[in-house]
Amino acid sequence: METLASAMRRENRRFKAPSSSSSAASASASAGVTSGRVPLVMAFLSCLAWLYIAGRLWQDAQTRAILSGLLEKNSGNLPKVLSVEDKLRNLGCKEIGRKIVEAEMDLTKAKSEGYLWGNRTAAVDSEKKKQLLAVIGVYTGFGSRLKRNVFRGSWMPRGDALKKLEEKGVVIRFVIGRSANRGDSLDRNIDDENRSTKDFLILESHEEATEELPSKAKFFFSAAVEAWDAEFYVKVEDNINLDLAGLIEMLEGRRGDKGLYMGCMKSGVVVSDEGQQWYEPEWWKFGDSKTYFRHASGSLFILSNNLARYININSASLQSYAHDDISVGSWMMGVNATYVDDDRLCCSSSRQEKVCSNA
Repeated sequence: METLASAMRRENRRFKAPSSSSSAASASASAGVTSGRVPLVMAFLSCLAWLYIAGRLWQDAQTRAILSGLLEKNSGNLPKVLSVEDKLRNLGCKEIGRKIVEAEMDLTKAKSEGYLWGNRTAAVDSEKKKQLLAVIGVYTGFGSRLKRNVFRGSWMPRGDALKKLEEKGVVIRFVIGRSANRGDSLDRNIDDENRSTKDFLILESHEEATEELPSKAKFFFSAAVEAWDAEFYVKVEDNINLDLAGLIEMLEGRRGDKGLYMGCMKSGVVVSDEGQQWYEPEWWKFGDSKTYFRHASGSLFILSNNLARYININSASLQSYAHDDISVGSWMMGVNATYVDDDRLCCSSSRQEKVCSNA
């Protein structure tokens, strides 16, 4: 006989089975709904990404179209390759460029004519005057007044005779620089003597000193070229007597010749031992043989007009050596100079027909 407890347990089992089945069905339905939403979300995000990319592409296409239009509009106004002239015009300095070119042309012309800014008046005046035959510069020093007086009483004219010689085309001047102590008694004595004799060429930019002698040639030729327009420029030491008529005759026969470098040509050993006479500080530049190149003796040498002007124009960059004759010889090696070795200019030779001799 079934008890009440048994009946109740049986009823409970019957009701639990459907409940469990219903719960499983509900879970299955919920999973189906969730799995159906994922594709919709992914599709929506894909649409947004496509719209973004399409918008950017459309904007880029518009930008390219605008830039292309601007390039086409400006391509007709500007050349594909800009020349220097086009660049100057675009920068607004074409006129400045033209002025620079003109200035360079004027400078080139001025250099070819031996013009310097510091002596414009002298350059203009020299064109108006007849060209002289020669300017003769006699090197002198502060302590050489007695020598100068001897020269003035022998081969060198003075006073009115000196002026008449200049009228015939020959200028003679004693060449001297300034004292290291500007305006001292040495300078004043030279100024006083010059006021009396009027036969000095004073090199204002040159210091008259033994160690400065090699550079004196640059100052002499520059000053002489700026002061006088002559066919020839002659450098003479103050221990030389000149046959002035013979020298003038020699130069007259050379009128019209260009690029002449005349003198008693020689060469010699380069002294490399410091302390010895004629020591050459730049001895190593003359090679292992230690021999000077061919050059005119410093006692007397002659340059034609264009060579003297070359020294004048390039004086700032010309190298000076221990001796002025070596310095001038080195300058002549770099130009198209015609070397004239005339033994009549060898002052120490025994030849009778010479234009100079040792005093």
